[in-house]
Amino acid sequence: MTSRSWWRYAVAGVALAAAAAAPVQAQSTDPLVGAPGLGDPYYPMDGNGGYDAVHYDVAIDYDPPTRHLNGSARVSARATQALRTFNLDYAGPEVAKVSVNDLPAWFERTDEHELVVTPLLPLLPGLPFTVEVDYAGPVGEDEGSGWYVSPSGGAFVAGEPHSATSWYPLNDTPTDKATFTLTATVPQEWEVMSNGAKTIDTVTDGRRTTRWESRHPVIGYLTTVAIDRFEFLEQRRADGTPLLSAFAPDALDAKENELRLPEILDFAEELYGPYPFDVAGGIYVDTELEFSLETQTRPVYAPWTDLRTVVHEIAHQWWGDSMSVRQWSDICLNECFASYTADYLWPERKEGKDVDAEYRETVAEFYDNPKFWRITLQDPGVGNEFTSVYYRGPLFLHALRRTLGDDVFFPALRDFVTGHAYGNASMPEFRAFVQSRAPGDLTEFFAAWLDREGPPADEYLYPGTLRS
Repeated sequence: MTSRSWWRYAVAGVALAAAAAAPVQAQSTDPLVGAPGLGDPYYPMDGNGGYDAVHYDVAIDYDPPTRHLNGSARVSARATQALRTFNLDYAGPEVAKVSVNDLPAWFERTDEHELVVTPLLPLLPGLPFTVEVDYAGPVGEDEGSGWYVSPSGGAFVAGEPHSATSWYPLNDTPTDKATFTLTATVPQEWEVMSNGAKTIDTVTDGRRTTRWESRHPVIGYLTTVAIDRFEFLEQRRADGTPLLSAFAPDALDAKENELRLPEILDFAEELYGPYPFDVAGGIYVDTELEFSLETQTRPVYAPWTDLRTVVHEIAHQWWGDSMSVRQWSDICLNECFASYTADYLWPERKEGKDVDAEYRETVAEFYDNPKFWRITLQDPGVGNEFTSVYYRGPLFLHALRRTLGDDVFFPALRDFVTGHAYGNASMPEFRAFVQSRAPGDLTEFFAAWLDREGPPADEYLYPGTLRS
């Protein structure tokens, strides 16, 4: 994700208000009840225990004038324990019915996003099962719902760390990835964009139906649906990868940047290894947003998006999408690396910028501003995830690069992100991995940059060529 206002936090020192983390719900002593949350330190009620999701097959019918959504989601999963009751994460329209293995199931909605399901027959550990949820009603209209209304009357879903629960039930945790298919039906004058490959696009009786298939595993906030009167741009990489991008009516000026998508993908691939997905593109909306988002294979771009924002979101396809965080406290793995790619590596290699000079100027400008250094990169705190990672993160990585040297730094990044492809990683794992490649001890360097408030000591702030 990129925020158009990250600099406000740097200059004014205003951190996002920390939302009070919900207390971890008391776990049932009943061994046949799946945990209602997985205990993430920031969002302890996200995700559910007792099963692994394998595939989501979501079908929606959306009417733009009324904002009414009819949905049916079929979740294929595998039980990891015996279950007489388990939860899905869901905060969308009213649920009409639930079935498990095609048999009616009892259900109840509790808390903010818990759908408690009790199957007719208990589930046995190690065996696959399916859950189907039918739901219908108007979608949310507030920003926190994940839904946004477009000037044309269309709508789209975007939000991090939460948004998927607003339009389908799931196991909403970064550590339970699954493949994803969306079948969307809208009035024929509207178009739909989503993740993955478009495999069906038909019009029958005045209704358009499209089907989108994500063949690589994805986590909830990286899925999206966008409905608008889109204009499309089709391209193809030299290796044959198809690129499909969409532009809302007042976003057509963005085509100039998107035409460089093949070049941007090649650039990121040189840094981080083969592009991890089979399709790519972008969704350019004309609704005012404070962020753009790296939705998998097809980022959602706000109207203010510039070329570096596109580079940032494409870098996320490696850092955040293919390799995802284990916990939200690991958010630097997403944003520090995407920001460094867009703010330092692209200007250096494509525009000839002296990034050492830019680094020194930034440090000099903010060295005496305690608020700039106040939020740590390792475990920034709930509500502060999307602050220091944008402005301190690139400085940390550039100092690490000058400490290690390019011959160690770039192969280490490439090997780490490709080694965790389609899985998860943590900042402690990253620290240990880089240390295994480093010629010297990085303990104090990492502590100074990641764990402490305040600017690092000069030996860590100005390593290598940054001393001059």
